[in-house]
Amino acid sequence: LAKHQRCLSRKTKFSSNWKKQKQKISRLHHRVAQTRHDFLHKTSTLISKNHAMIVLEDLKVKNMSKSASGTVEAPGRCVKAKSGLNKSILDQGWGEFRRQLEYKQAWRGGEVLATDPRNTSRTCPACKHIAAENRKTQAKFECIECGFAENADLTAAINILRAGHARLACQVNGAIMPSATGTHRSDQPHPEVYAVGIPVLPASAASVRTRAGRMSTSC
Repeated sequence: LAKHQRCLSRKTKFSSNWKKQKQKISRLHHRVAQTRHDFLHKTSTLISKNHAMIVLEDLKVKNMSKSASGTVEAPGRCVKAKSGLNKSILDQGWGEFRRQLEYKQAWRGGEVLATDPRNTSRTCPACKHIAAENRKTQAKFECIECGFAENADLTAAINILRAGHARLACQVNGAIMPSATGTHRSDQPHPEVYAVGIPVLPASAASVRTRAGRMSTSC
């Protein structure tokens, strides 16, 4: 793709050869988009078939991929690095991946929960201590309070799943009303609710009421 774009830049604009090269680049972009779409569909289908509950971070992709160029009066900082980050975020298709998971889970009777992303990689899953110093590097997590050490991404995944379990338990017990697309940032789980067992997804509203009396989770 980069080779074809360089070739396009050397041609006279709107000439016959320029238009042919432009069509080649358009076909390549379409192929890349189709490849990404195919990968997301296959991955989301595999996950949906094997998990009744999926927990995601409620990331605001639109805000995360905003331009950092700023204005003439207030120019942005690290514009080139931010531009590369934006391109990487959009290339991965986070929003599309979440959309596919949500409708495929709805087809199969599953559920997708979105939790608050704040401090997920800074919270110790062992002692619940929250500090920026816990994140030693991009990949390393080490709690300054209890000494727990693990990969930072795995630590964040543990905290996200734990928050999803807590929220689902509260929904079943009626402490939190379930929303159509998962959770919202304003719906914070109870601070005393930690990990709960992997729940069995209720098949109907009647089974939700039946199981609510049997679950022993404080919300």
